Amino acid sequence: MTSTADHPHYAELRAELDGLTTEAFRPDLAEIDRRSTLDIARTMNDEDATVPAAVARRLPEIAAAIDATAARMARGGRLVYAGAGTAGRLGVLDASECPPTFNTDPSEVLGLIAGGPSALVTAVEGAEDSKEFAAEDLTAIGLTERDTVVGISASGRTPYAIGAVEHARARGALTIGLSCNAGSALAAAAEHGIEIVVGPELLTGSTRLKAGTAQKLVLNMLSTITMIRLGKTYGNLMVDVRASNDKLRARSRRIVALATGATDAEIETALAITDGEVKNAILTLLAGVDGPAAARLLAASDGHLRAALEAARAH
Repeated sequence: MTSTADHPHYAELRAELDGLTTEAFRPDLAEIDRRSTLDIARTMNDEDATVPAAVARRLPEIAAAIDATAARMARGGRLVYAGAGTAGRLGVLDASECPPTFNTDPSEVLGLIAGGPSALVTAVEGAEDSKEFAAEDLTAIGLTERDTVVGISASGRTPYAIGAVEHARARGALTIGLSCNAGSALAAAAEHGIEIVVGPELLTGSTRLKAGTAQKLVLNMLSTITMIRLGKTYGNLMVDVRASNDKLRARSRRIVALATGATDAEIETALAITDGEVKNAILTLLAGVDGPAAARLLAASDGHLRAALEAARAH
């Protein structure tokens, strides 16, 4: 049998993991498997309840990263997530939900996962250990200095995430490093370091738990608030929603109703003359303009409905 001593690399890595909060062992939970199911569920729920407070402690850093991201995206840049395993999957999930929610082009918010798309459902061994893979993936999407790259890694030491941030920063792109350990290499490598320290996991080292929840909360903020800054919403209404199925078509009509107070007949007419574009339909109803005028006003306002309304009322 081969011992760890025969592999200095593993001994070094083990020592590194020993020093990570996300990998820490909880002696108080050493016999959790002997507890009742309800007691385990209650303990797990109590652990999860600590995550929002950990996020709250980093809101200034999160807000600064969002403002910087929105400024780049307003100039035509993209938002690119890069991570391995759970972190990578969360990035892909957030990216994939932007087109239906905010009517973004699928190329505007991208999720890169170590090992490629197959890693979403099957672990690709060794992919996370390569900085080079990250550089290759970013080169393949034609990274520019207008883009923002978010490296995601619970440990903050994953080579793929760090490699993505280093490659992006060297090319002038905005970089954000999201991790769940203080003093992480990932945060140090990025222009904007965000470290959500959630403490040891219920199952030692299982960072799909609290760390994964923390990452999901931050990614929700990053994409949602960036889209609010870019004018993808009107108040708290998703006025850029893409009506691609019956539920979303019904939601689009409800959004127009909430924004305007118009009758069903007026809403149907407004959507008919604006090819179903919710934002344009609201503008025709609130400003009393026709479809082409609404499109022109929105184009001149970079898609910001409030600004387009003010421009229409100023005339």
